[in-house]
This record gives sequence, structure tokens and C-alpha cells, in this order.
Amino acid sequence: MRSARPEKSPPSPWWVAIVCGMASYLDAAAIVSSGTALVLYQHSIGITESQIGMLSAALTLSIAAGALSGGRLGDRYGRRAVFLATMGMILAGAILLVLAPGFSLLLVGMVLVGLGSGADLPVSLASISEAASDHNRGRLVGFSQILWFAGIIGANVFGIIAGGRGQLGGQIMFAHIGLVALVVLIARLSIPESATWAQADHERTAGAATLRARSTGLRDVLRRRALLVPFLALIGFYTLTNIGANTGGQFGTYIGVNVVGLSVSAQSLLGIVMLGVGMLGALVFMRIVDTRWRMTCYLIGAVLLAGSYLIPVVLGFGLAPWIALSFFNAIGGAFAFEAIMKVWSQESFPTLLRSSVQGAVIAVARVVAAGVALVTPALMHTPGLAYGLIALVVAIGLVCGWAGFRRSRFDAFAEEAREVPDSGSVAEHAPDAAPPAQLSPTTPYAPTER
Repeated sequence: MRSARPEKSPPSPWWVAIVCGMASYLDAAAIVSSGTALVLYQHSIGITESQIGMLSAALTLSIAAGALSGGRLGDRYGRRAVFLATMGMILAGAILLVLAPGFSLLLVGMVLVGLGSGADLPVSLASISEAASDHNRGRLVGFSQILWFAGIIGANVFGIIAGGRGQLGGQIMFAHIGLVALVVLIARLSIPESATWAQADHERTAGAATLRARSTGLRDVLRRRALLVPFLALIGFYTLTNIGANTGGQFGTYIGVNVVGLSVSAQSLLGIVMLGVGMLGALVFMRIVDTRWRMTCYLIGAVLLAGSYLIPVVLGFGLAPWIALSFFNAIGGAFAFEAIMKVWSQESFPTLLRSSVQGAVIAVARVVAAGVALVTPALMHTPGLAYGLIALVVAIGLVCGWAGFRRSRFDAFAEEAREVPDSGSVAEHAPDAAPPAQLSPTTPYAPTER
């Protein structure tokens, strides 16, 4: 008699966090690499300044469109299918960016990379949160922020290596993105579908009267206060705080060189040092995010983040105030910016809404940031006014986050774990459907057929 084949154990949650979290690495690396590589292409294959602007805008808008569409697809068709397809898109786009002889193929490659990285973010983060337990979910989701910093550092390292090599240098920077995407794609083949999503999708198709079976579209968010409040809080929080981060990323060097009086190399060195400070802050965030100190640290980080923009406004744009701004901005951002947004968005919404909502939040924030960037150069002629306005906008966003989540008691994972589908209702609506394997609330992944 043939013995039953032993069921394959699910992958380690940390393995899922690393492999899926590389979405954040590629998002950061693509943005930073394109800024340098396109300048190298300008002087080698002859693209113009206006074409560089169009390519940069195409990347930003494609990331927004990808986040919006990818999040919805991930909730509708599953995490695994989407995060494999998106990594393939990034790989294909990177190959085009390496081989493109001119503007047209560069545009196609930039759109593919943007759509792929944008669509990957919400789906991959949902995969991480669903692989985790209640005791380490925030830590695993927060780890993606470490990988985001690593993406910036990786792009800068390749920029240093390839910066003097003309077209070849640009090709090396884009090849770095493609190689990482290929490795991640291969690694993701080892990750099966999320059991949390599989169970929720079965309940939806069978007509079960559970929270996750009933909540499957953004219209359901608008109908339920328990979902609408965190949704609006996330949009206000992330959109407004992201304006500060995006402005600092795009115009920080301009202010550092033309107003503070630093050299480009000195400003770049300051940026690298503060990346290290931000990574240390992110490591601390991972330690406290699953504890009762989360909102206390958020409040401290919020004060530091909003206040950092006021330092040069009050003390002047000298060297010491500029360094202080960079330092307190890095510390405050670790506890009151993107990492906590990722955690809130995972905890606050049912399974079949989880990536849709985060995709919508990311899309709104990226589009608004792109629009603000159009008028920011005019404001930079009066940097005191510009940074005063940034401080005000960021402070309003931080208040949105505090108001939306300081007393939040809704935890979608806990609510779903308490629910048991009505088996009679399921059978009535789907008599021919075979039920999935019985899964406990802590089982991260369903077994897959080989």
C-alpha cells in the first residue's frame, strides 16, 4: 500500500517577508537609478531634457496606476499570480531600458517598470502580513522599510561605480534592477498562494456571510464607518506626509547646494549618512511596532518629523540647522511615515480589500506628489516660505494619522479569525464547489499541487 505523500510545510514568514519585501527595494532603486541613468543617456544616446522630464513623469504616474490596478487584481485573483506577473514586468522593462537605442523604447521600458513596481507593492505587503502572526505582523511588514533603504543605497552604489561610464553606466544601473527582479522572480516561485486569501476567496464565491466574503470592493469601504475612517485617515496621512518626503528627495540637493552652500559631494555624503540613521530608526520601529508603545513612538516621531522642517525656517539655512533638519527628519520618519502606513493598512481592512485599499492610498499619494512637484520649483526661490508650508502640510497629515488610529480597536485579522463560515449557506450557494483544506487562523499558506 502506497503511503500518503507528506504535506509540504509552508515557507518561513521571514522568507516571505524578505522575498516579497523586495518590492520596496525595487521601487526605491528604480526611482533613484532612473534619475542618474537618464542623465548618462542624455549625453550618450541623445535624449533631451524635456524627454527626461517625460520619462520621469511616466515612471511616477505608472507606479501610481500600477498600485491602483495591482492592488485590486491581487484581491480579486490572488497574491501569487500578481506578484509573479509584476516581477516579470519589471524584468522586461529593465531589459528594454538597457537595450533601448532612443526615447520610444525607453518610454515603454519606464512604463513597464513603473506599472510592475507599483502593482507589486500592495500585493506583496498583503502577502507578508498574511504570512505573519499577530505577534510579529508589524515587525515583518516594517522590515520592508529596511529593504526600501537598501534599494536607495544599492542604486547609489551603482551610481558611484557607473557614473563616469556614459551609456554603459546607465545600462549597468538598469541592469542592476533587472538582475534583482530576475532573482526575486525565481525566489517567489517557492511561495505558494496565501491561505488567508484562498479561504476568503472560497467564502466569497460560495456566498458565505462572513466579513471578508462581504467586503470585496472599495464601495464596501464607503458603506461601513469601521472601514471608511481608516481609509480616509490613511489617504490624508500618507498623501500629506509624502509631500514632504518627495520634496526633500527632489529638491534637497538644490537647497543644500544653492542655499546652504554645500558642494554636491558633501550633500550626497550627508544624504548617505542620514540613510543610515533612517535604517537604525527603522530597526527600532520593528522592535516596538507590535507592542503597546506604538502610538507613543508615533507621537514622538510626528513631532520630530513636522518640527524638522521648521528648524531652518527659525534658525536660518546654515550648515548646522540643515544637518539638524536631516537628522530629526530621518528619526521622525522612521516612526511616523511610510512604515506605520504599511502596518495600519494591513491591519484595518478585510482580506479581499487589503491590497486594493493600500494600492488606492499609494496611487493618490504619488499623483498628488507629482502635481505638487510642478509648482515646487517656484516656491524654492523663497526657501523659508517653502519649508514653512511643508511643515504645515506634514503636520496636518500627521494629525490625520493620530485621529484615525490612536483609539482604533478594529483588527481585521482578529475579526476574521473569530468568524466561522455558515456551512449550510456555503453549500446552498455552491453545491458543486469543493471546500478548501481546513485552515486555522494562524496557518499562513495553503498547500499547492505539484
